Amino acid sequence: MTLPSAHDVALAAERRTAARLLLAHPLVKSDGAHGDLFPLIRRHADWLGKRFQQVLGYRLLVDSSYARLFKAGLGVGAGHRLERSTGTSFTPHTYACLALALSVLVTASEQMLLSQLVSDIKAAAADAGIELETTGRAAEKRALVAALRKLVEWGVLIETEGNVAAIAQDASSEALITVDRELARIIVAGPLPQSRDGADLVRRAADPGFGGPRTYVRRLLVETPVVYLDDLTDAERDWLRTRQRREAQAFSELLGLEAEIRAEGMVLVDPEEELSDLHLPGTGTIAQAALLLVEQLVERLRPQEPGHPATGGMLVIGVAVPEGLVDELLAKLVEEYGQRSNWQRGYLEDLPALRDAVLDLLTRMRLMAPAGPLRAEGEGLPEGYVQEASEGRSVTDVRGARPGRAGWVLLAAAARYAAHITVRRAAGASSNTSTQQELPL
Repeated sequence: MTLPSAHDVALAAERRTAARLLLAHPLVKSDGAHGDLFPLIRRHADWLGKRFQQVLGYRLLVDSSYARLFKAGLGVGAGHRLERSTGTSFTPHTYACLALALSVLVTASEQMLLSQLVSDIKAAAADAGIELETTGRAAEKRALVAALRKLVEWGVLIETEGNVAAIAQDASSEALITVDRELARIIVAGPLPQSRDGADLVRRAADPGFGGPRTYVRRLLVETPVVYLDDLTDAERDWLRTRQRREAQAFSELLGLEAEIRAEGMVLVDPEEELSDLHLPGTGTIAQAALLLVEQLVERLRPQEPGHPATGGMLVIGVAVPEGLVDELLAKLVEEYGQRSNWQRGYLEDLPALRDAVLDLLTRMRLMAPAGPLRAEGEGLPEGYVQEASEGRSVTDVRGARPGRAGWVLLAAAARYAAHITVRRAAGASSNTSTQQELPL
C-alpha cells in the first residue's frame, strides 16, 4: 500500500477546507467575512465545481470577487429558514419584502437613496398585488428593515452613508446605499423563470435531476441533522442501505464528516461543529429547555428492550408521546430551573409559547416530529421521480416504524442527549466499567 505524499495530503486538506466553507456559507466574497479563504476556492474552483455537481447536484459559480454555491431545496417543509439578528425567524411578510427588494435591485442604480429604494419596493409590491406597509405599523417597518439588513449581510447592499434601519427610526431619516447588482442576480438559487408559482418553485428546486434517489439522499445527509429510513422512499432506502459505507468514506474525504450508521438511519457528524446552523446543547432559554425536556422524555419513554430487526425484533424509530406529557414536564422544568437559570420572563409567563418554541427546535433537530413520516412518497418531487422511486426494492421494511397518526413522536436520535449510565464491576476485575443504554440510533 502506497501512502499519500505530503503534497497530496496538503492538497486534500485545502480542497476540504474550501468545500466546507462553501457548504456553510454558499456566498463567499473576496472582501467579506471569509475573504482570507477565498483564494483557496479560486485555486480549486474546477475541482470543487465538478465534485459538488457529481455528489450533490449543486452548481458552483466562481468569479474574481465572489463564489456562489447554488444549493437545491429538499421539498415542502424541509427548508432552512432565514432569521433576524435576534434569532427570530423571518415571517412570510419579511420574505415578501426580501423578494420585492431583490426584484428592484437587479436593475437599480449603482447608488441610490434609501427613500428611493423603499419607494421602488412599494411600487413593485403594488404591481404584484401585494399589500406592503399600507398602515405604517411599526411591525411592517421592522419586517422591511430585516429584509434589507439581510441584503447588507450578503453584500448586495452597502451602507455608504447612514444605515437601512433609518426607515424604522424616523420618517425624515435618510441613507445613501451602494448596490451590487450582480450579487442581487445570483441570490436566488431556484429556477425562477420555469416556475409557475411558489409551490412549483419549491418542487422544481428539490428536483434531483438525473441523480435521482442517490442525489436526493446525499442532500438529506448533508443538509439535515438525521436521516431516518422511514422518511425515505423504497428506492432511496435501497440505495442508502447498499451504499452507506462507501458514502461515509466519500463524505469524510470531501467534507471531513464522520458517519454514524444505525438500524434506523444515518447521520453525518461534524467534529469541528462548524457546518450546522442548529446547536444542541446551546445557550438561551429555548435550547436549555429543549435539552432538559428531551432528557426527561427519553427517561420516561425509552423502550426497555427495543430489539433489532436482524434478530426478529421490531425496528423502533420513534415512540409516541402521551398527550399532555410535554406540558406537564415543561411546567416542572420552569418551576425547577426557570428562575434560577434566568430564562426569559416572556416564556416563564407563557407556557404554550415556550412549548411551541421548544418543539420547533426539537423538530428541526429531528429529535421529535409530528406523527407520521417527514415526507410522504414523492412529496415535493417531480412526477417522474415519484414513479422511479416507487419501483425500488425495500431493503428494510419500515412500515409502522413510528406509532400513531396524531400527536408527537420522540425519535430515536433523542437518546443521544439523555444517556443513562450504569456502573458494573467486571468479573475478576477491580475497576469499574460503564455502559450506555439508549434508543437504537
